[in-house]
Amino acid sequence: MKTIKSVQNLENKKIIVRVDFNVPVGDDGVVSDEEDWRIKASLPVIRYLLEKKAKIILMSHLGRPEISQKSIKLKVHKVRSQEYSLKPVANRLEKLLNKEVKFVDDCVGDEAKGAVGKMRAGEIILLENLRFYKEEENNNIEFAKKLSELADIYINNAFSVSHREHASVIAITKFLPSYAGLLLEKEVGVLSVAINNPEEPATVIVGGAKVETKLPMIKYLVNKFDNILVGGVVANKMLDSVLAEKHISNTPHLLRELPLSRGEYFQEMDDQNLKIKLPIDFVRENNKRLDIGVETAKLYSKIITDSKTVIWNGPMGLFEEDDFSSGTKEIAKAVARTKGYTIIGGGDTISAVDKFEDIEKIDCVCTGGGAMLEFLAGKKLPGIETLE
Repeated sequence: MKTIKSVQNLENKKIIVRVDFNVPVGDDGVVSDEEDWRIKASLPVIRYLLEKKAKIILMSHLGRPEISQKSIKLKVHKVRSQEYSLKPVANRLEKLLNKEVKFVDDCVGDEAKGAVGKMRAGEIILLENLRFYKEEENNNIEFAKKLSELADIYINNAFSVSHREHASVIAITKFLPSYAGLLLEKEVGVLSVAINNPEEPATVIVGGAKVETKLPMIKYLVNKFDNILVGGVVANKMLDSVLAEKHISNTPHLLRELPLSRGEYFQEMDDQNLKIKLPIDFVRENNKRLDIGVETAKLYSKIITDSKTVIWNGPMGLFEEDDFSSGTKEIAKAVARTKGYTIIGGGDTISAVDKFEDIEKIDCVCTGGGAMLEFLAGKKLPGIETLE
């Protein structure tokens, strides 16, 4: 994968960078310092380009705005919700860099071209939300060409959207010399080593929901990792399937292939080769299992602290509510105190660690939950493949 560090001379070059600034904006129109971690993650590549005296053009999406008017001719939409404007992000980035960041109220068209045309070396522009145009998510060639006309070089620094076939990720590479940014290079490198050559014992923690996206990851990693610890909705679905039939003969095909420990029967089993460990106890409400219990937290924590590699995606329960936060809290503390190399990903997981622990103790905070899951399932990400 070609990286921007391989380009010798960037001075006065117009560099368009796909970043992920998809962060929560408060009702007061401000991005708080508790919610700006995705912006901070892109600071190294911005500072690198500043050192090289480049002209920096940043582009991102924010949320999923409803597009109420057709944009077939790539005209500016007359109806745009300020809720999805990137202007507050420009303000936050300006404070983090202690440097002016010019905001442009469009990402293509005359306004964007005019602003870029006036740029001097070392200046920064942030374009308006890419998703104000439906062509972005449609991977539209014409839209990508319009974006490319703003720059000399393209950088993908957004691992989190590299599993998406969007115009600012895929189609734009047809028109410009294209490279990986520092953050994309780091995340791909860390995850590649973690799944192909992890220091053992290696453990994956899988929780949260989105079972259909997490089972393929479990299947891919089950023979690569020593332990797979399951919680959240994922554990509930798997445990229900296992308990429905003692020999899991009528359960989904994938579950029949996996070496599962059988939840509440785990303590009675002596076979330590069972890699996928389901909870042995729960915190319940209205017959719903909403958190792992004390015994499971102890068991999981011991495995985690003894591990040399730990990857975590998905909380252990409904951690947003105090009554069901204990399990996720204990796992967060175990991940933070282990001496092994730690990787976390997914918005809820990051929020949980930030709530219960010092996130600075984590070695790698992966910016993309969905992209991380696909990468850990052994899938090729189109945004990375196009750079190769």
